[in-house]
Amino acid sequence: MRGMRNLMLTLAAVLTILSAAALIAPSRNSPSRGRPIHTQAAGASDDLHWSVQTSGIDTNLRGVSAATISGAIAARGAGKSPEAPHVAVWACGSNGVVLVSDDSGKTWKRLHVAGGETLDFRGIVAFDQTTAYLMSSGEGDKSRIYKTMDGGETWNLEFTDKRPSFFLDALVCKSECYALSDPVDGKFVLVATHHHKNWKELPSDGMPAALSGEGAFAASGTALATDPDGEIYFGTGGGPSARVFHSMDFGKTWTATEVPVISGNPSSGIFSIVATGHEVVAVGGDYKNPTRADRVAAYSPNLGRMWRLAADQPGGYRSAVVSMWNLTVAVGPNGEDVSHDRGIHWKSIGSLDLNAAFFLDIQNGWAVGAKGTIAHFGNPIQLME
Repeated sequence: MRGMRNLMLTLAAVLTILSAAALIAPSRNSPSRGRPIHTQAAGASDDLHWSVQTSGIDTNLRGVSAATISGAIAARGAGKSPEAPHVAVWACGSNGVVLVSDDSGKTWKRLHVAGGETLDFRGIVAFDQTTAYLMSSGEGDKSRIYKTMDGGETWNLEFTDKRPSFFLDALVCKSECYALSDPVDGKFVLVATHHHKNWKELPSDGMPAALSGEGAFAASGTALATDPDGEIYFGTGGGPSARVFHSMDFGKTWTATEVPVISGNPSSGIFSIVATGHEVVAVGGDYKNPTRADRVAAYSPNLGRMWRLAADQPGGYRSAVVSMWNLTVAVGPNGEDVSHDRGIHWKSIGSLDLNAAFFLDIQNGWAVGAKGTIAHFGNPIQLME
């Protein structure tokens, strides 16, 4: 698996160079779908922007995911409908809100989860236009994992836990699915699927003890990251230091490393983490002091063994970070930032109030936030003539 990782990293490096070359090509603005926010990205002539799409629901959206619609790519390749929408986008948030779009975010449908009308949905993972996992956060059995296989018409409750200290913070799926809970009996809890079925709690023998007051943050449902090689990471805060927990064997054993992100009170620490090959990027800050812009982002160039603060920090507390090719994007309540060097330098690209983000590919990225905000991320690769 390590040999495959090295091959993939080499290919990714080549594609990154090609993407960077594309980014300096002439571009034009895309047709407006809402209110575009334009900015010049650091070190490039590209015109990155967010096109705001409104859900029409007065709620705080916390999770977003997207997937290719089955069969659509084949139809596009055959020339049947080259302009046909081909992406399903799913979003979720407070007050039991779940939304889906089957036309790349042009129109949205509200879904109903029986028994979940008052739940706080913080995480969602889409597999296609019909299948998705949905995670709610709350004490004990208010933390739940649902699954739909019929486009959200019905939802099956797949996992919950009645222990009072059980509190789900994050959900991620790649080769398998994992969900992270705050500590129970002094240790963080990971639950996982087997072949995307049968959620079970992983043994905690190899998990380091949590510090006093330490927990994970469910602000965007992305405090947990994984990859197909078995690497799992999650970020923490709320205690005397922010830490990143790292497993190299699918959650059997763990190490915990201090990260120089702001910490020391219940509202500060790491809120989101993303793994990009050997590099790992963590963002956070103090959500009660969202404009504080020091020690809110850090990066590791060596699989989480050593961490450094970003040389140029984002513009304040950031609740989510996503990465695709040479772009890493962080979002928060007072704006969004982009990095072209895996989290070392950041530059502002907007001022929306956003909680979570997701990149399907370089052309399809979405973010969600307060007051039902849904925004599509634009970049010059999709805007070129």
